[in-house]
Amino acid sequence: MSLLAIDLGGTRLRAAWYDESLQQIARTETKTHAEEGPGAVIERVLATAREVVPRGETPSAIGMSTPGPMDARRGVILHSFALPGWQDVPLAAIVSRAFDGAPTFAENDGNVGPLAEYHLGAGQGANPMIYMTISTGIGGGVIIDGKLFTGWSGHAAEPGHMQFIDDEGQVRRLEELASGTALGRLAAHKLATWPGETSLRDVTIIDGAAVGRAARAGDALALDVVEAAGRYLGLALVNLLHLFSPEAVVLGGSVTQLGDLIFTPARAVIDERVLDPAFVPPSFIRMAQLGDDVCLIGAALYAQQRRDDR
Repeated sequence: MSLLAIDLGGTRLRAAWYDESLQQIARTETKTHAEEGPGAVIERVLATAREVVPRGETPSAIGMSTPGPMDARRGVILHSFALPGWQDVPLAAIVSRAFDGAPTFAENDGNVGPLAEYHLGAGQGANPMIYMTISTGIGGGVIIDGKLFTGWSGHAAEPGHMQFIDDEGQVRRLEELASGTALGRLAAHKLATWPGETSLRDVTIIDGAAVGRAARAGDALALDVVEAAGRYLGLALVNLLHLFSPEAVVLGGSVTQLGDLIFTPARAVIDERVLDPAFVPPSFIRMAQLGDDVCLIGAALYAQQRRDDR
């Protein structure tokens, strides 16, 4: 028996074929082109998935990692910050029909990611363990006593939707302040009134990747934006420390590749704001170990578990 895993993100779309021991047999990746809307993206999901399924085979189970709040019991994406126009899309049923009715299970990327990191990555042995993925948006999940905590609604542990007041007095979600999308938006907003030199004036599309490149090169505007994002990330981590007292917070996603540029201000806020140093375990911030495939691995693991629990 083999497993099909699909990782649908706001920017990248990945699919992989795994054996039952979670060894990856085949993998492919493309751009999501989320701006094209649900219909086009779903067709791209199916075409990408078919690339990794061996001719004549049907997966024993299909696992999907998706952005945004969803009803995992029904496999329906309710809506998504990262996928414009998606509203109550029955993605699991659509994919299942395309693969001869194979049992298909879809879950938020913030939930399959922690499953993978807890069982196979940086979170092994940590209790509780919190996982945050910071890329186009911000997702997350909590593992308590070895089990995924989803709460009454199934939508628990959405760190990207923690509320903060920004520098202009507006109430914003964390993913509006510290995600890759936020870096681009905040830099573009600051650019109009920025008094000094900045390489971002010469950039056609100011997105998170462009801001990251500029920050690494020492651009003052980009560094200002990244530092602000780091402070909000620090506030979020303080809230999580006080609520869950985690042994580890595992951080993944493209924005974490900024390293100390974003984590130094985050740690400064933690030191300043935490109720007591006793709330902070040694080296509690851990970098995710499973890289870009964390949600693929997590989706395969999730499908395997859900299939075997039926």
